Amino acid sequence: MRVCSVVGARPQFVKAAVVSRKLRDVGEEILVHTGQHYDEELSDVFFDELDIPEPEYNLGVESDTHGRQTAAMIAELEPVVEAEDPDALLLYGDTNSTLAGAIVGSKRDLLVAHVEAGLRSENRSMPEEINRILTDHAADYCFAPSEEAVANLAAEGVTDGVYLTGDVMYDAILDARERSRRQSTIVEDVGLEEGAFVLATVHRASNTDDRANLAAIVDGLAASPRPVVFPAHPRTVASLREYGLWKRATEQLEVIEPQGYLDFVRLLDAAERVATDSGGVQKEAFFLGTRCLTLREETEWVETVECGWNRLVGPDERAIREGLHADWEPASNPHPYGDGTAGERIVGLLEEQLAADASVQTLEPASLD
Repeated sequence: MRVCSVVGARPQFVKAAVVSRKLRDVGEEILVHTGQHYDEELSDVFFDELDIPEPEYNLGVESDTHGRQTAAMIAELEPVVEAEDPDALLLYGDTNSTLAGAIVGSKRDLLVAHVEAGLRSENRSMPEEINRILTDHAADYCFAPSEEAVANLAAEGVTDGVYLTGDVMYDAILDARERSRRQSTIVEDVGLEEGAFVLATVHRASNTDDRANLAAIVDGLAASPRPVVFPAHPRTVASLREYGLWKRATEQLEVIEPQGYLDFVRLLDAAERVATDSGGVQKEAFFLGTRCLTLREETEWVETVECGWNRLVGPDERAIREGLHADWEPASNPHPYGDGTAGERIVGLLEEQLAADASVQTLEPASLD
């Protein structure tokens, strides 16, 4: 079994860490990094911390408009696929790297598999939503993390090749939580007290590229009754400076550099609650038992809202302030995303399908006599 895995952004590195370890035990993997996150803090450090082998290819495609970035990825990825001739192309999540891989893979005679298939926010103004939909419809295998994701695919007529595998992020966080508690000193380094601070992350264009939204988020966080630590994404820092909000943010919040994966998991685990616009962080918070305020008006992780661990407050100063002051108890603590063995299931399914395909190809053509 020879699989080409495509990654390009922080959450994909984490997901690939889980599957790659299982994959390389039973077959060959060619790991391709598109370069979508190219800052050292947002890429190289994750490969080191998560013990992922260095990518065989780094395409070096950096920031641009969505269309130009995706086109550049397609142009760079296609010759790699031609040269390596894998049996399958394995894609993760909902980034431009994911869509580029789906387009390249669907144009060639190889199996396309999508990890984290079937997620829907029902907001087509989000580029990620379009990436999800197009990738799912191009994929031969849709590995769905939850029953809700399976139902979403069925509603769109996608039923063949759909498997409920659980969520590879759950696999990853179980390991990372224990390692971060042993190895990370970030809570002490920043001068925080466990369970007595709020963690905040902001990176979505709908928030960083809109001054009113970003200002409302900063002001809402500033009203927190607990200290707020804010690992600031480079794009967010640029926007804060451009909009004249940098001074306000640094005076009211503890703005720090982006953190490595284990340090970030330690902060998320130790926080009293988190305020974020990241889909991945919402889910990680749920796994770690940290209450979450989502700085968006919708989420693809609807189960986290339904069971009371996540509240949608949007980029609304009043709602953020109220969410930071409210003391609520989640309604339940279910496990809608599997049992922590999704990576093993995904690799097993790939093995079965590729073995079946190879068996069919070796059969003699049926005689017309």
